[in-house]
Amino acid sequence: MVSRTVPDRILLTGATGSIGGRLLPGLLGDRQGGAAIRALVRDPARARLPEGVETAKGDVFAGEGLDAALEGVDVAYYLIHAMGRGNKGDFADLDRRGAWAFGEAAERAGVRRIVYLGGLGGKQAEESHHLQSRAEVAKILARHVPEPVHARAAMVIAPDSQSFVILKHLVDRLPVMVCPKWVSTRSQPIAARDVTAALLALSTVDDVPGEVQLGGAEVLTYREMMLRTADALERRRPPMVPVPFMTPRLSSLWVSLFGGVEYPLVRPLVEGLRAEMIVTAPPPDGVNDAPLGFDAAVAEALADD
Repeated sequence: MVSRTVPDRILLTGATGSIGGRLLPGLLGDRQGGAAIRALVRDPARARLPEGVETAKGDVFAGEGLDAALEGVDVAYYLIHAMGRGNKGDFADLDRRGAWAFGEAAERAGVRRIVYLGGLGGKQAEESHHLQSRAEVAKILARHVPEPVHARAAMVIAPDSQSFVILKHLVDRLPVMVCPKWVSTRSQPIAARDVTAALLALSTVDDVPGEVQLGGAEVLTYREMMLRTADALERRRPPMVPVPFMTPRLSSLWVSLFGGVEYPLVRPLVEGLRAEMIVTAPPPDGVNDAPLGFDAAVAEALADD
């Protein structure tokens, strides 16, 4: 039997984002022990959060409002990333500063556990600026609380997941696909519902390791994912012409042109696609016990789009 401890108060950052927005209803519905749910938002008047959520005004990257937001908090979710926020500077530097500000405030407040969602990837992930930054944020946060939890997930299958948006648009728009080398990279994509359920469990499951790897039920190459996404979209499977000499820059420009996502966001994502994202250590019991397969995850994402 899985041992659980229900916290008194939970702080959720990124409550209006893709994953945080899905996690918040789960937190509200999982309060058997009466845990209070607080959300950190930059503008409470515009956040439109569900009834029953405490709001705290603050900005992680500016270091504002964090002490008040974390007061009395047992478990905090750090679901914030600077990439894609339109900042003109280096997203990794902004993420670094935000993690230090949040971690130091959490330590002052006596927060017991921080749950952070990063990316899954082995040694090849070191070549990705994006994945390097995610790993650095996890290390910074871990310095400040007794129970840091780095939840590492492969591609999330959701209608507002940038990686899945790119995949879907490429399949939908191209009659023939000129494919970079990374289409042969293996990954373990995971449904949004499974990531959300795993994160929810990580607020209460006792004796959680510092790193928790999350993936779906299948290991697939990106080529296989594209072909099966075409089936889900009821599109003809596009012929694929491999171009192994395509550079990361050219690959990013190609993806940006046909994938429907701006180049500054695409480039770090494409760098990450070259790294295998496969679960090598199963999560603890009670966390992602029976994840969906790829086809079911895509069907859910398309239904929610």
